[in-house]
Amino acid sequence: MSNGNIVQCIGAVVDIQFPSEQMPRVYDALVLEESNEASFAEKGLTFEVQQLLGDGVVRTIALGSSDGLRRGMKV
Repeated sequence: MSNGNIVQCIGAVVDIQFPSEQMPRVYDALVLEESNEASFAEKGLTFEVQQLLGDGVVRTIALGSSDGLRRGMKV
């Protein structure tokens, strides 16, 4: 599966954008990449896809603390 980028984060609800031809399916699990920019976020944070919004964007629910998440982080 390809990498996506966080485009919006409102509490536990996180929107993530992927290339249109490589979008995950509903109920797929996504994991936050470990990198220097993710140092303030929970390590290995998992997201569950809840809705396909279109234009390559999926709406997910963070299955842990969303503290430290910001736009542009890779999933």
